[in-house]
Amino acid sequence: MPAIMLVHILAGAIGLLSGYVTLYAAKGATLHRKGGTVFVYSMLLMSVLGMVLAVGLGKAPSVNIPAGLLTMGLIITSLNTVRPPSATARRLDIVAMMALLAVGLTMTTLGIRAVGNGKGASAFPYFMFGIVGLLAGAGDIRVLRSGPHTGGRRLARHLWRMSYALFIASLSFSVRLPRFLPTALQIPPVLALPTLAVLGTMAYWLWRLRARRPSPRAIVVPRPEAVTG
Repeated sequence: MPAIMLVHILAGAIGLLSGYVTLYAAKGATLHRKGGTVFVYSMLLMSVLGMVLAVGLGKAPSVNIPAGLLTMGLIITSLNTVRPPSATARRLDIVAMMALLAVGLTMTTLGIRAVGNGKGASAFPYFMFGIVGLLAGAGDIRVLRSGPHTGGRRLARHLWRMSYALFIASLSFSVRLPRFLPTALQIPPVLALPTLAVLGTMAYWLWRLRARRPSPRAIVVPRPEAVTG
């Protein structure tokens, strides 16, 4: 287990660094593509090893296993969004969709149960993962039924899923951050900075994508005589 823990930590560190580089790099540029590739593989490795450790060492398996499945499902479906459609990608999307829905239903149920038992504070992680799992799974159902998104919707789907996977990793890092900071810096704004940076940047890029979409009023329909004449 010590070797697995070491690889898990290294994969997480590489995933965080490459994730932040990719998030802030020019979209579509070489640095963005290469950083994204490193991010995908390191995060998948980190998630798998995290689930192994959660089972083997009993480290909060009720949270860490769903978090690992959610991270993997978001990354796989996000990556396939910007890749050419294929039978293999569709099969992976179906498996990821089922995992996301299972995480969503399980975690939301646990959250509702915790609130009902008067443990509202402990319900937050359940709802944080559960609601996102349900939303992502529902989005996957729509895509599998109607076909891949195009244009801005395609980019938005890719962006928010990768960003939320990075958010999960940064949240885990923020929990452990006090171990590496002097007491003077162990204040909520500093500890929350890694996660707030991800959420803020994701919101910015989603806003940019939405702002670039043409308004229905701006679409000019040619007159029949202009077409026929």
